Amino acid sequence: MPQDYPFTTGSSEHFPGFPDIRAGLTAAETSRITGRGLWAADGTVDPGAVRLGQTLANALLGGPTRDGDEGPGSERTEGEGTRGAGDLLPADLAAYVEEVRGLAVPAYHRIEGADEDVRLSAFSLRQRGPGPHPLVVVPAGWTPFGWPLFLWSYLVLARKGYHVLAYTPRGLGIPGLPSTSTGFVDVAGPHDWADGSAVIDFAVDHFAPGTIGFMGESYGSGISQLVAAHDDRVAAVVALSTWGNLATSLYDHDTRHLAAVKALLALTGGPVESTFDEANQRILADFQADRNLEGVVAWGRLRAPESYLDLTNDKGTPTFFSHTWHESLFPVNQVLETFNGLEVPKRLNMWIGDHAAPEGPALIGPPAVPGESDLPMAEAYAWLDHHLKGEPNGVPDWPEVCNQVMFTYTTEPVPEAGNGENRIVTPARRETRPDWSEVTTATEVLGLTGDGAGGADGRLLSAGGGVPVGEGTGWRRAFLAGVDTEATAMDALLKTGQAEWAGNPKIYDTRKIDRRHALAWTTEPLLPSGGEETAGRRVRGIPRLRLTVRSTASSASLYAHLLDVAEDDTARIICHEPLNVHGLTPERDTTVTWRLQAAAYDIPSGHRLMLVVDSKDPLYGDASVTWTQTVVGSPESEPSYLELPLG
Repeated sequence: MPQDYPFTTGSSEHFPGFPDIRAGLTAAETSRITGRGLWAADGTVDPGAVRLGQTLANALLGGPTRDGDEGPGSERTEGEGTRGAGDLLPADLAAYVEEVRGLAVPAYHRIEGADEDVRLSAFSLRQRGPGPHPLVVVPAGWTPFGWPLFLWSYLVLARKGYHVLAYTPRGLGIPGLPSTSTGFVDVAGPHDWADGSAVIDFAVDHFAPGTIGFMGESYGSGISQLVAAHDDRVAAVVALSTWGNLATSLYDHDTRHLAAVKALLALTGGPVESTFDEANQRILADFQADRNLEGVVAWGRLRAPESYLDLTNDKGTPTFFSHTWHESLFPVNQVLETFNGLEVPKRLNMWIGDHAAPEGPALIGPPAVPGESDLPMAEAYAWLDHHLKGEPNGVPDWPEVCNQVMFTYTTEPVPEAGNGENRIVTPARRETRPDWSEVTTATEVLGLTGDGAGGADGRLLSAGGGVPVGEGTGWRRAFLAGVDTEATAMDALLKTGQAEWAGNPKIYDTRKIDRRHALAWTTEPLLPSGGEETAGRRVRGIPRLRLTVRSTASSASLYAHLLDVAEDDTARIICHEPLNVHGLTPERDTTVTWRLQAAAYDIPSGHRLMLVVDSKDPLYGDASVTWTQTVVGSPESEPSYLELPLG
């Protein structure tokens, strides 16, 4: 192990593609980095976010020494030519770092994992004042950059009076960098749970904390839940952009979420052969080859916090979830299943956007606009403050559920951008509910009609709460399968949703959806139902779709998209969900019902609701055979309909 902290040297020279962190950051650069968020245009971690985290690490570990700086278990030594916070950071941020250094001792560690040959790279901030102090353990996310990426959040926690111990889970990282942990990636399996307990052992020995909480983003959030389920020393959990069931996150409705797995594999920092052991390599290969899916599901369930709800409920571990409506890696419905199964103090915050878009900026750096508060992380910290420090901050009185309503923000153009970009001037509305069961207060059933000859759309006709009859039955419509259309869930994994969060949701031109390869049904312009209602429809909850299908092939994909269509035929997506159907026989009907992803969306008065069904999307592994015919119908005995949740 290197004896000097290597981030103080030109890492870009030694590790191609790694950001150059030798130059200090300016205030303008820092603001741009946090304003962009966590994701680059290609769905990888933004190099600026990496540079900011590593620079903060340098400022902490390479600054002036004080008596007692070398905390217990520290492996940091002063490197020749190291530079302090004032050399590396803008004045305000440098002052913040120095304030934290006055409160807490920074140190770099190698912690022995559950296996003797595994060493976990770790970083700590140990409170200087008399204790005991609460501790927050932060397993890093699924990136090759490990614990330094979210270093700003450790400063925030230390300033609030916590010991902080962050670590890179086994097997993640760029070989040669000090933030890399040895061993094979276990994908939040039993080795990772045991490593989490080993980290707690280390913390108890070296920090003697009063209470212990876990906070994680993405991969770190799943590990946090699983460690807490198996180790009763964890007193609270904050799980950001998380999963409840890894099996249904990756494979649901007989559909493989291929793009999500491809993106995750690209973020490990090494080739599959050297990153995963043979057993996990086989599982990943099976998933990608569409074989042994029962084994893949069993593997995912082993790594699902939902599988251990009895343990979590017995311990009563307070659990905080933060998630997004258009989550591309861990779709929202599986989180809802786990959340509803928790019988502990709990909170669910749902936000506009995609994976890590709401929390990411405040994990990597200070607000882009000085003085602004980042609500997603402010509430996460409040959860810890109450459950670990006992602060009387109102957390026990929070309703269990708080939903941000999609695209209810107001925006204005950013003239200097020159590309049609908008910025938010009034935040989107949030709604609280005592629990998830009260999010949906009514349902409206919309029957699908058979008009649509010559490429025209069918209609969605309200049947109230009943089953559609009459025009909603006795028809068939066909399309050519296996060809993608403009009705895609998103343009780019992670990035499209990050733009949503910033006020720039994807705009669809519904006229460009090729009706040869898709079917569409549309309502009349929707009007408010009366009273104080102003929206045409308030979608709240999980839509459900029933279709009768047949195909000239033995399998077919049905990818459903709900769109909010404006007067000019442009649209925004409400939600979507794929379904692959197998075992089809030509000339024989099969009726299928599936749930789309949950939503909180106000369709404006005068807009129309559109349902589009096609057979392909870059996110998923489809089951359609190109240029075969898929036929959708609505027999009188089993009419096709869309069940819309309202609230």
